[in-house]
Amino acid sequence: MSAATDHDKAHGSEHGHGSKKSYLVGFALSGVLTFIPFWLVMAQPIGNPGLVAILIILFAVAQILVHTVCFLHVNTSGEGGWTLLAYVFTAVLLVITIAGSLWIMVHLNSNMMPGMMSGQASSTP
Repeated sequence: MSAATDHDKAHGSEHGHGSKKSYLVGFALSGVLTFIPFWLVMAQPIGNPGLVAILIILFAVAQILVHTVCFLHVNTSGEGGWTLLAYVFTAVLLVITIAGSLWIMVHLNSNMMPGMMSGQASSTP
């Protein structure tokens, strides 16, 4: 047995790091998932900026998934399953943190600055 084979088995990479096809598919999908949001912003085919922002976020999430599967080779088997679990845990923490921060900012703005919301100046010094 060669030293490279022993090294691969020692680090749990018996299946290799990916094929040329998986890298090319990942590269093509990454290009498309980059071009479409760029086109949405530059050509402005949709008049609603909120909808464009949501679409860009969805394309960003899709690109994260493409990179994770095609380039990082994260899957549900073996050690990849633990990595996938770590990604899911990180995503849950991010959603909780972002949603909680937005919720706090909106409620602090509406509860602490009632005079500013209606356009009236506050009379307190």
